[in-house]
Amino acid sequence: MFDHLFSPLTIRGKTLKNRCVVPAMLTYFCDTHGDATEKYIAYHEEKAKGGFGMIITEDYAVAPKGISFATVPGLWCDAQMESHSKLAERVHRHGALILVQLFHSGMQGDEAVLHEPPKAPSPIMSPFGDAVAKPFTTEEIKALTKQFGDAALRAKKCGFDGIEIHGGHGYLVDQFLSPFMNKRLDEYGGSVWNRTRFAREIIRDIREKCGENFILAMRVSADEFVEGGLTIEESKVIAKILQDAGVDMLDISLGNYSSLEFCMASSHKGPGWYSDWAKEIKSVVHIPVMAVNRINDPFIADNILAEGKSDLIAMGRGSICDPHFPEKARSGRIEDLRKCLGCNVGCVNVLWTAHPIRCVLNPTVGHESDGPITKADTPKKVAVIGAGPAGLYAAIAAKQRGHEVTVYEKESHSGGNFYYASFPPCKGEITEFLIWQLTQCRELGVEIKYGTEITPESLRTLGADHIILATGAHPSAAPIKGLAESKIACFATDVLGGSVKPGRRCVVIGGGEVGAETAHFLALDELKKVTILEMRDDIVLDAPAAVSVPLIKELKDRDVRILTSVNVTEVKDDSVTFAHPDGRVEVIPADMVVTATGYRSYNPLEEAAKASGVPYAVVGDAVKARNALEATTEGYNAGRAI
Repeated sequence: MFDHLFSPLTIRGKTLKNRCVVPAMLTYFCDTHGDATEKYIAYHEEKAKGGFGMIITEDYAVAPKGISFATVPGLWCDAQMESHSKLAERVHRHGALILVQLFHSGMQGDEAVLHEPPKAPSPIMSPFGDAVAKPFTTEEIKALTKQFGDAALRAKKCGFDGIEIHGGHGYLVDQFLSPFMNKRLDEYGGSVWNRTRFAREIIRDIREKCGENFILAMRVSADEFVEGGLTIEESKVIAKILQDAGVDMLDISLGNYSSLEFCMASSHKGPGWYSDWAKEIKSVVHIPVMAVNRINDPFIADNILAEGKSDLIAMGRGSICDPHFPEKARSGRIEDLRKCLGCNVGCVNVLWTAHPIRCVLNPTVGHESDGPITKADTPKKVAVIGAGPAGLYAAIAAKQRGHEVTVYEKESHSGGNFYYASFPPCKGEITEFLIWQLTQCRELGVEIKYGTEITPESLRTLGADHIILATGAHPSAAPIKGLAESKIACFATDVLGGSVKPGRRCVVIGGGEVGAETAHFLALDELKKVTILEMRDDIVLDAPAAVSVPLIKELKDRDVRILTSVNVTEVKDDSVTFAHPDGRVEVIPADMVVTATGYRSYNPLEEAAKASGVPYAVVGDAVKARNALEATTEGYNAGRAI
């Protein structure tokens, strides 16, 4: 079914068993010395077990002052080689190739981590904070070239099959390539030939030190999507220059950290959207080209290859979501595939908080070394109250432990509030995860009883040996005069779920992700006038940049009126009154007022569970209203612990 995806490919005498590749993604799993931890090694090994043909590690710093985060791996000294040698050996056990991505952060280095201002080709301000980079001297550039070559040689000695130079996303090599960032007046600036000089010198140094039997790949941003940055036509020229310089493979990404929404696109970009840029690059080179970003489906992946757009398929966040993606696809277990949503909550947004990556849909990320779930010594009867993401993950894990599991859900469908999150534009892929959970429950033999509300009285009659309370959260209304009594007021879930017919003059109170997405949903009807009223100074502050930036643009394109720093004072049956920051009061007509001001936990059964004497756990939003990342993690852990 996927003949192109599962065909071999040989590069520099090394054969990939298929075209499925794990691209570089930061994890925060290494230590502050740049060494590989067991968590880091097991995380990559799991992907090799899952059938990926090649793994490209996250960015390894070539110099201690080239790091971008506190715990990136490194190969800037021999002392780091021992731990990373173990990584190469463990991945090779399962028939996968593994490359090290080499990088230097340049101006994107964090001054708080470096303890000094970052350095770069030119005195350009970092997209993070207000640090202005100090320009490298020509002599320092020559030394940097050797550091890349030395790190590559260490990688080879560690047993890696090759390296990938990170020449995209605004990191150092890209800072030389891009006219947006390179303002030098020496031989490294100006023309495209000069701007590729640093990359060409690195390539030459690596090849001289590592020899011919060593893959040398490079990631580039084919279009930076910033004013004055690289565009596809100049990138095609750069690709030909890099090929002639000795690069064996090109990894085609987009964007830099001034256009972050393109580096790690969310569901606001369609699956496979980036492959058109790979096709453009492939049209001018004869070396293998890899398509990357938002490729989360084996049918789409195989079709990209069949169309000749690329030679390899990178599945980064997809491999986090399901490290066994290739093996499941190859064996035809399509319904068993857990496909990435492009939400960026656990794998990208969490990095800015200096915490290790996680995944909304895969609670085992970072815990691969714990091993698979084992059977419990004594099977128990487990009752799960609530069929949202937390409840069903608890049920799945408990059933895998060998327990008898029954889920009780008062609604006619699963998913809880996550189900309603699938209704706004660009969020439909959420239903695939909800179906995946139901599929797992069906295959494992978990019984789900819909339309069954458990009360404190009926809880005691379930005869359970263990209870998991996953009763979720309810929308919360702000204390606004007239809101509770208004005939035109409703919650976002009412609108999204179809229980309330939308009006023509819609006012959404609350500009967080839920409110903004509901406004987007309403604004699809061009006859509607939609207004967002938000008390903070911006909207969608609770979402990753890859979600918030395109969402705000889409709202503006749909002529949604967005008012921030306002205070809603009264809701009537035909209007909403609010105050602007300058104190000016405005009244706007409305025939629908949607409240999207947050959620409150709903946990009506804990006292009864406690009184029953039966062991119990409370998980997900029933503990505290949060996002799905905490819900799935807590649900899974609760089920596994029984």
